[in-house]
Amino acid sequence: MKKLYITMALLACLGMNSCKHDEWFERDPKQMITDEQLWNSPTLMTSLLANYYNRLPTLHGVFNTGGMTELDDAMWSGHRDQNWRNDFQFGDDYGRYWDYGFIRDINLSLENIQTLSTKLTPAQKNLFSAELRFIRAFVYFEMVKRMGGVPLVQKPLVYDFSGDPTPLQVPRAKEHEIYDFIYQEMEAIKEDLVANNASKTRSNKYTALALESRAMLYAASIAKYNALMASPISTKGGEVGIPASMANAYYLKSLNAAKQIITGPYSLFNDNPDKGANFYDMLNKKTGSEVIFAKDFAVSLKVHRFAYDNIIKSMTEDNESSSTISPSLSLVESFDYLDGSKGTLRDKDAAGNYIAYNGIMDIFANKDARLYGTVIYPGTSFKNNPVRIQAGVAVWTNGAYQLTTSAELGKNYTDGQVWTGFDGPKDDAMDVSNTGFYIRKFVSDAPAASTRGTSAANWWPWFRLGEIYLNAAEAAFELGQPEALGYVNSLRQRAGFPANSLSALTMEVIRNERRVELAFEDHRYFDLKRWRLAHLVWDGSENDANAVVRGLYAYRVVRPGHADNGKYIYARIRPSRFRRARFFRMANYYSSIDQAVLNNNPKIVRNPFH
Repeated sequence: MKKLYITMALLACLGMNSCKHDEWFERDPKQMITDEQLWNSPTLMTSLLANYYNRLPTLHGVFNTGGMTELDDAMWSGHRDQNWRNDFQFGDDYGRYWDYGFIRDINLSLENIQTLSTKLTPAQKNLFSAELRFIRAFVYFEMVKRMGGVPLVQKPLVYDFSGDPTPLQVPRAKEHEIYDFIYQEMEAIKEDLVANNASKTRSNKYTALALESRAMLYAASIAKYNALMASPISTKGGEVGIPASMANAYYLKSLNAAKQIITGPYSLFNDNPDKGANFYDMLNKKTGSEVIFAKDFAVSLKVHRFAYDNIIKSMTEDNESSSTISPSLSLVESFDYLDGSKGTLRDKDAAGNYIAYNGIMDIFANKDARLYGTVIYPGTSFKNNPVRIQAGVAVWTNGAYQLTTSAELGKNYTDGQVWTGFDGPKDDAMDVSNTGFYIRKFVSDAPAASTRGTSAANWWPWFRLGEIYLNAAEAAFELGQPEALGYVNSLRQRAGFPANSLSALTMEVIRNERRVELAFEDHRYFDLKRWRLAHLVWDGSENDANAVVRGLYAYRVVRPGHADNGKYIYARIRPSRFRRARFFRMANYYSSIDQAVLNNNPKIVRNPFH
């Protein structure tokens, strides 16, 4: 009976003028956004772009704790279930990225803006389209620097159900063609992005120039250094390998883009007179004018767990695990002394005897201030609290020091003073430093940032001015232009070095500057690849300073009646948890292409060595 009443009501309504057809059958759905709504609403378009910005790819960046422990700058000291990061070799697929689902989404969006956005103004359409093109170029850059040339698809590929998939099988472009595409796109859209110039979380004119500067530097160095290898890596069709003759043109494009940014609205962050704290604040405080483009986070809306995973042991709150990243001794020693001498720590004299220091942090005195902003080392503080890093005591016994450690962290020795500090370090332990160092960079010092309930909201810098200075320095140096020196000296002066601390420049200096300035910012792996040095730096040798992660342990001297009693000595260590030297093979310069991709598209050429 109920069905009959409903049917009669509908028939009656259909016969009445007051029951309009549109009201019953063409009403907008309440649970779904229509195409007309999406492509004509600036608010909804901005939401769509936010989703795409959130999908920007990275390898070791965006607070990827695990990824940061897979190179030479750090080891894994967290739970043993991931100790494989200390016992692995770079696989054929390491770094593989091939995301044509994302490319299709972007291409469809670009098409829909042109065909469906009838209510947006021309300026709005140009801005949204330019942002989409920036994101697409960013994705292509992530693919080309890992895979070499990839299929260059700029329009949606639609299957016509004819049974012939050939039109969908796009071959790989030449490696240089992808870099050329990125350059052309950034040049084409940069002025359309001016309306976003005040934003640090949406692409703007200077974000486009930053991508241009980085990508052109990569292309230039691949063109130059690949050709200098004994056996250059290439394919017959150019999918891999860039002609050496193209290097200088790419360096010039990188330099020109960088100079436009340097003379733009940004400046090196220099707000804190404490140079070490200033370097930390530059990325942690969401203030200042250095960051060009960032991935933002906000408490209660979108947070990350980097502080939770990496807060120093003694300052854990409700953490079940912490202190995962243990920076390496080789990274620490990459930071030079302010007098210009190399950063090798002076733990022993020429005769091989321990050097005793009055204070536990004295061995680090007069170091590049960026070290303090990057690494927590003995004698420093975090969140205004002193850290308690001390491995043990050195007891003078029978003419030599016996190095002893406590079974438990925070215990005192028989003399009533600290034996092993509550922050360790401790060899072969979980959730405490295994190298003698903790990471400071990116670990938020905000209240409750290391708790599960709150977490951290400091942002991730996709591009910042420090990198742009180094891009400019490298490109200018490769072109033989003297201005390169000034860019490096500016960064060093910000780090506490005297003005014009360098009178000459080498590529070795530039490379080291990139390591210390950009540590843990997802540059190291790709820098060594583009310079064609990765197989030499990570050579699998147990004796190599970078292939094996090492540490430095501080010990308090127990030698009553001697002048060194109560001082500190330091011992180098190869942590037990670090099981295998990093080994980068020639096959790792270009990641393998997934077999399913090869099966679906016979036009795809395999990468060398795969």
